[in-house]
Amino acid sequence: MNTSDSAPLPSPQAKPGTYAGLFLVTLSTLMYEILLTRIFSVTMWYHFAFVAISVALFGMTVGALIVYLAPDRFPAEKTNERLIQSSLLFSISIVLSFLTQLSVPFVPKWTLAGVYSSGFLYLVTSIPFIFSGICVCLALTRFPRQISKLYAADLVGAAVGAAALVWLLDKMDAPSAVIAIAALPSVASFWFAQAGRQRKMFWPGFASATILIAFAFGNTVLFQQHRPILHLTWVGGEWGVVNYEPSSSEYEQWNAFSRIKLSRRPGNGEPFGWGLSPTLPKGIKVEQIDLTIDSAAYSVLTRYNGDPKQVEYLKYDVTNLAHYARRNADVLVVGVGGGRDILSALAFGQKSVTGVEINDNILHALNSVYGDFTGHLDRDPRVTFVNDEARSYVARSKNKYDIIQLSLTDTWAATSSGAYALSENSLYTVEAWDSFLDHLSPNGFLSVTRFYWRGHEMEAYRLLALATKTLQERGVANPRDHIYMAGVFPGITMLVSPSPLSKDDIAALDTVVKKMEFNPLITPDYSDSDTAADIVGAKDVNAFASHFPFNISAPTDDSPFFFQMVRLNDLFSGDLPNERSLTEPVLVLAGLTIAVLVLTFLFIVLPLLLTARRMVLKGMLPFFVFFAAIGLGFLLVEVSQMQRLNVFLGHPIYGLSVVLFSLLLFSGIGSFATERIARPGLRAVNLLPFAFLIPLLVVFGFVTPIVVHHFDSATTPLRILTATGILAPMGLAMGMPFPIGMKVVSAWPDAPTPFFWGINGATSVCASVLAVAISLSWGISASFWVGCICYCAAAAGLAVALMRGRP
Repeated sequence: MNTSDSAPLPSPQAKPGTYAGLFLVTLSTLMYEILLTRIFSVTMWYHFAFVAISVALFGMTVGALIVYLAPDRFPAEKTNERLIQSSLLFSISIVLSFLTQLSVPFVPKWTLAGVYSSGFLYLVTSIPFIFSGICVCLALTRFPRQISKLYAADLVGAAVGAAALVWLLDKMDAPSAVIAIAALPSVASFWFAQAGRQRKMFWPGFASATILIAFAFGNTVLFQQHRPILHLTWVGGEWGVVNYEPSSSEYEQWNAFSRIKLSRRPGNGEPFGWGLSPTLPKGIKVEQIDLTIDSAAYSVLTRYNGDPKQVEYLKYDVTNLAHYARRNADVLVVGVGGGRDILSALAFGQKSVTGVEINDNILHALNSVYGDFTGHLDRDPRVTFVNDEARSYVARSKNKYDIIQLSLTDTWAATSSGAYALSENSLYTVEAWDSFLDHLSPNGFLSVTRFYWRGHEMEAYRLLALATKTLQERGVANPRDHIYMAGVFPGITMLVSPSPLSKDDIAALDTVVKKMEFNPLITPDYSDSDTAADIVGAKDVNAFASHFPFNISAPTDDSPFFFQMVRLNDLFSGDLPNERSLTEPVLVLAGLTIAVLVLTFLFIVLPLLLTARRMVLKGMLPFFVFFAAIGLGFLLVEVSQMQRLNVFLGHPIYGLSVVLFSLLLFSGIGSFATERIARPGLRAVNLLPFAFLIPLLVVFGFVTPIVVHHFDSATTPLRILTATGILAPMGLAMGMPFPIGMKVVSAWPDAPTPFFWGINGATSVCASVLAVAISLSWGISASFWVGCICYCAAAAGLAVALMRGRP
């Protein structure tokens, strides 16, 4: 009788401490992963934030691979001991890795130094996740009879971590939060020691957690006093040490949205503006405070005593062109920043001004911390501040405004560095502008300011394409009659009205433009650019854009990448346009993609192939397809939903946290459900979850955009609940394939479960960057549907395995 066909040998049992330890490890893993996106937004640029997902997956997969390649180091009888050790090393390595990140510059350039810098930081950042991967792999592969419950603990812990990080960043700064998170794996080691009844191992975890927690809270207190021990040094690729002397007038605050820093300028200086008229009287001096958001996004706070004459110079800024044509107006400002647009409305004597700002830390700094400096604008009866996401606030507003103003809402740093070229933006899409125009009075103006100068015309052209497409979809036959655009270095302002501009409007604006020596680009009666005239006169603006050197097509909610104007296929054709700020982010994305693929092959795929025992893997190609496909599918669906909900929820941190929390929580519940559904071995019943998963994904692929549009005007809490409701059924079904696959392949002795874990992880790493590339090229929905195809391939692979039987 062949013993391999007999009943499987008794397997070790996970104790309650094992579940608790695994929960804490995955909790801290997700918290650190999301925190890295915030830190990368400051130390690098926002468009590198998605790399944190890739780094975490890469590190955890390498950790699982180590377990597979070094079985002598991880014998079954020492599982609890290795769980203790790996969780402690995870804790310590978070601290050491973070300290290394702080001391090494990041060079986001398409050069040898840039590639080396990116690769080195990628590897350094992945080290903690390697130890996390070892711990998680051991927990999920050494207790096969409890895989469903353990995988559920894994995913639920990760889900809680996704939500907990938002709370933590409201309590402490990011460097302190890193140390606090590092304490959690130490606590996990304590629970693993309890599960293994290894009392001597209680104390290292206890001591480590105590020290780290004490330091985290101590550094938080010192941070609030502007003299922390641990703080960021490299900011946006440059040395950015903050002067934390107690006498310093600087103010710094973190939350889940951003880091803000305020720095007082010495004495009075030249007034700041996005496009000041050459006719501005000389000698004007203004006391201002610099406001920096994340790495370099910029605005200023202005000293104001309540007298509008004090800020008369704002009338010379091109951003305020609309105020000359609409007097006694109700104004809505999108993105308050340092309050310049609020002051502008007051300087023009407008009837009312509502400022909508998503980041409550900015409002707190403007009206409370520096309220005496800014004149407590919140106390002016004409001024209303709203802490909300602007697009949804406008959509549900019952008011009609005479002016809706977006003055470089993403600030100069976004363009000069290319920082937002790869990010979703919910304010610059056809759907958003249609909503804005709906909430204007019949002759109101949507006023949008971006950058424009010779050699940097693309943002202005894309604004024109976006306005033209929006107006055409509203049934406007001649969009040019509704548009007026003029500027002066470095800014240009476009006015868009639901109604054709009257002769009086055109005359008034022409008079101001001539008096201020602004340069008109396109008006109903004049054009300074053949390209601008061709855009607003095109019957199909996107067809016109398809033949343009840059991608200036009108962004939509399905492709909301306003600042991404270089087509990825130009990388392969060698026909890249010559504009560094727009091309460099795409080159860096390409470099990162290549680096991720190479590192994944060298550190994951190649070792697997070189060490795989041919006899063990014989006949297991269907399982290879299965685990690779679910790795690709899960991440493609996850990232595409994250991008889609970034637009719906209005900020990346909401999209990231809500998507990860919902998918991981309900995937954990789905995994737990397989305890009753799945059966060890090659049983047909194991295909049953796919009968629900694939139709479910197809339905939600079509339904999600409809639901998102319907709830576009809902409050933030309701939109979060809506997003969770969309994600819950998908997460429930997507949590089932992995534990089912592990149960099937682990049904016989010497099953290479870590090998398939490694394949699943390798494809997940690649999918995290592949999803971004697909979305940029063909839209978010394309990335989602590719994920659905992957799940179909996974179902086919499992079906073939079930039909073939055991090798």
